[in-house]
Amino acid sequence: MEQQTSKKQFTYRGKTIEELKTLSIREFAEFLNARERRTAIRQFQEIEKFVNRLKEKDRKGKKIRTHNRDIIIVPELVGMKISVYNGNQFVPFDVTGEMLGHRLGEFALTRGKIKHSKAGVGATKGSKHKAKK
Repeated sequence: MEQQTSKKQFTYRGKTIEELKTLSIREFAEFLNARERRTAIRQFQEIEKFVNRLKEKDRKGKKIRTHNRDIIIVPELVGMKISVYNGNQFVPFDVTGEMLGHRLGEFALTRGKIKHSKAGVGATKGSKHKAKK
């Protein structure tokens, strides 16, 4: 028995990443869900400008940092390392095939995880008479 070492290739709606990279943004929009498709069709020039700027920075070896959280992830961005601003800092992440059709802001969360601890001084009636330092 031969062992199969072939890794399953990622596809998006039946197309490989290489096939998707040959499509224009308007052609790729036909594979997206309704809301993202409308956005991609309306803003395809803005997305193209953004992708071209990122490719130029990537070629020069500069870090890619952006405030544009509403840009839709297209196949040309797959494999890039992008840092997106979350209102406080730039959150870096690698763009993978599973992120196609999502927006950049979905991967740079603006609200941190809440860590609950005990109540502070003055928060409860029981702590009303404790000495405050």
